[in-house]
Amino acid sequence: MIEIREVTTKKDLKAFVKFPFKLYKDCKYWVPPIISQEIKTFNKNENPILKDAEATLFLAYKNNEVVGRVAAIINWLEVKENKQKKMRFGWFDVIDDIEVSKALLDKVIEIGKKNKLEFTEGPIGFSNLDKVGVLTYGYDKIGSMITWYNFPYYVTHFEALGYTVEKEYRETKHAFSDVKKESFERIQEIIKKRYDLKPLNFTKTKEVMHYADKMFDLFNQSYATLSSFVAITDIQKEYFKNKFLGFINPEYIKFVVDKNDELVAFAIVMPSFAEALQKANGKLFPFGFKHILHAKKHSKTALFYLIGVHPNYQNKGVHGIIFKEFYETFTKKGIVDCIRTPELVENTAIEKIWKNFNPVIYKKRCTFKKAISYQMNSTTFEN
Repeated sequence: MIEIREVTTKKDLKAFVKFPFKLYKDCKYWVPPIISQEIKTFNKNENPILKDAEATLFLAYKNNEVVGRVAAIINWLEVKENKQKKMRFGWFDVIDDIEVSKALLDKVIEIGKKNKLEFTEGPIGFSNLDKVGVLTYGYDKIGSMITWYNFPYYVTHFEALGYTVEKEYRETKHAFSDVKKESFERIQEIIKKRYDLKPLNFTKTKEVMHYADKMFDLFNQSYATLSSFVAITDIQKEYFKNKFLGFINPEYIKFVVDKNDELVAFAIVMPSFAEALQKANGKLFPFGFKHILHAKKHSKTALFYLIGVHPNYQNKGVHGIIFKEFYETFTKKGIVDCIRTPELVENTAIEKIWKNFNPVIYKKRCTFKKAISYQMNSTTFEN
């Protein structure tokens, strides 16, 4: 018998966060999160997005053992401002038992009905900077700290339960040796002179912080036209600065500004922490920090996390300035592989930027959607 229990205690929350460690214990491709950080994600005092969103966490039990989990999420900014009556779900992990999947997802739909929402979609997080999508291709490739991993049967469960593909994402990879600097070196000089632009490079994280708020504003402008985009609020900026910028080498953050020092483009790249996080196995102490710091300094794989260009400068070759700066940094660092983290298939503009680098699709993922149906109750009126 399957029993679904809502997470209400610290003990429950720890069980929720630690369940994947059991599920993927023998999987060499899964990358574990840091347990303490994952717990903070669901803490209203730590994660400011929970001021505009709510999450109800559920655990599935069978024979008194945890066999699945899901987070039922409502982003009220999305519902009220974007007019998308969407019930989100994320942090979805289950054993290979479709009845467990059904029981968990039924809880998500139940909350959607209570709030008069029209459909459910997942796996997705609270915002556009959270992990997204169920893996559909590339199960034999190691994950990253900013993506979820799952076994192939997840897709089978969604399809059997009547869920359909909503959004598709691709992750690509190319060798740094495939980057030919002549493809952007000359044009970027022309672009800098034509629009009076200059690149900014950094050696200290505090130097980046001066531009961080402007970067998130530009992120909102750059991605506003994509489906399901929800803007980052001012209160969320501090959270994301603390969550991400400390993990990133300042040399791996590139900005482009105009003559008035206004930001027109940015790119954030991370060293790969995958192997380091596997060694840490969810814990920063006693040795987790050591593995992560080593990866930060010595990883030969670079993950392109975010790249954004102001709408007024899109399709004008500004990305060439960024590529030139990264080319010099990566050459010094001895980078071998470059990976692009999940990008919407519909984002054709980003595809054009990378076309000269011989990118290979090495992973695919998608979100699944299902309408929330309502049964109308018949009402009898008496005269």
